[in-house]
Amino acid sequence: MSVVAVIPARYGSTRLPGKPLAMIGGKPMIQHVYENASKAKLLDEVIVATDDVRIEQAVKNFGGNVMRTSKDHASGTDRLAEVAREFKSTDWLVNIQGDLPFIRARTIVRAIKPLMNDRKIPMGTVCTAIYDMKEWRNPNVVKVLKDQAGFALYFSRAPIPFFRNTEIDLAGKTTTASSKQRLCGYRHLGLYVYRRDFLLKFAVLRRTALERIESLEQLRALQNGYPIYVAEVDENPIEVDTLDDLKKAEGYFKTRMH
Repeated sequence: MSVVAVIPARYGSTRLPGKPLAMIGGKPMIQHVYENASKAKLLDEVIVATDDVRIEQAVKNFGGNVMRTSKDHASGTDRLAEVAREFKSTDWLVNIQGDLPFIRARTIVRAIKPLMNDRKIPMGTVCTAIYDMKEWRNPNVVKVLKDQAGFALYFSRAPIPFFRNTEIDLAGKTTTASSKQRLCGYRHLGLYVYRRDFLLKFAVLRRTALERIESLEQLRALQNGYPIYVAEVDENPIEVDTLDDLKKAEGYFKTRMH
């Protein structure tokens, strides 16, 4: 059984151009992602997939594996599918977002294991609990609701669920004014695991209305009836989308080093 992790990386970014090469602690962000992903024991290989010569050279400079891909891809999933077509003997491919510089190896392993345990599951991802109301209401934070078996019911930028009954939290516990923490929801992290045959099928499916409305491509899978298993992890991710995020990442790196 073979598992290959792919880090899609493009130079063009509306909010932070050249994001994969942004420096954190003296290293380009793509190197942080690559090195942290490489610590995951279930991975047989880690590859950066890019259409940009500057990113390709940066990866080669730190000794990483890199594959040049087409400039015509509309999404990271399309780039991942191009890699999948080259790796014909791979069982699963893991899509690791290039803006998660401090992704934990154990988070990647948690995402992969359910698909290894049940080969019928076509796609998996991870989530982490939200206790902060500001985070829960933030449309840049994608939320997910799961069924009792751990499969996704829906992903949204909206603060789901809506609390008609404010005395109950998402875990079903009664909340009071003295409650220290209230489980508002679950934050979806940008990490996907695909069975290879499903990924190739998924990449050619037509975009659905919900996907276009929410700008969340995982909704294409749900609307077409494909289940997504969501493993829960304990992670407080730093996602770098803006210059402010980059400053936070630099601050976190310095704190971790001391």
